[in-house]
Amino acid sequence: MIDLSSKDHQEKIAGEMLLFGLLGRILYTYPDKEERNWIQSLIDDDVFLSSPYAPDHKDIAVGIELLTNWSKQGLSDETYLDIQSDYTQLFIGPDEPKASPNESVYFSEEKVIFQEETLQVRAWFKRFGLETEKLYNEPDDHIGLEMSFIAFLAKNVLQAIDDGDLEKAKDLVEARNQFLSEHLLLWGPQWCNLVIENARTDFFKGLAYLTLGAFRAIAEQYDIDIPQ
Repeated sequence: MIDLSSKDHQEKIAGEMLLFGLLGRILYTYPDKEERNWIQSLIDDDVFLSSPYAPDHKDIAVGIELLTNWSKQGLSDETYLDIQSDYTQLFIGPDEPKASPNESVYFSEEKVIFQEETLQVRAWFKRFGLETEKLYNEPDDHIGLEMSFIAFLAKNVLQAIDDGDLEKAKDLVEARNQFLSEHLLLWGPQWCNLVIENARTDFFKGLAYLTLGAFRAIAEQYDIDIPQ
């Protein structure tokens, strides 16, 4: 049984909020010129060395090592063009993306977007007062949006605890675990493995390992089944 009044557990939830929020933004947003300064700040602040989960966790350790080594080369114009190109071939196309970032693709025989899973995720967002900026023009079940949703729920858990409402915090944790088990953890690990197999840069390969480690760690922490 998770003790939400425990400072140690609250720190883990805060770390979870930061990590899932960080990964969600990176994976959702195309690395255009505006994002370059932000990514540079992540390198300058050694953000990739931080993790709410054990740094010796196999996948997390590999991810941190890849990202650290990648960071050491500096963010030159050539390096940035490489991650732009990698983002495109992995998640956009023009041919079939190597690692589609949308959940419904992993559960339809035709591997198409805007399916039942998209509407289910949209309903989850609406339940908590959220709506995607590109509603109806872009699938809600993007890996980055789903990870950002976990960060959003973690933030609200902490707010409920700060307000002294442990029942609300408990309900939010249960909702978070349900979303993980019904959506993100059902397909997220498969997506990570596709990125690991197809990424041309250590930036995205490292992010995929870090994300996979986070999925496995949070599943273990809350006793949630995760496909192997």
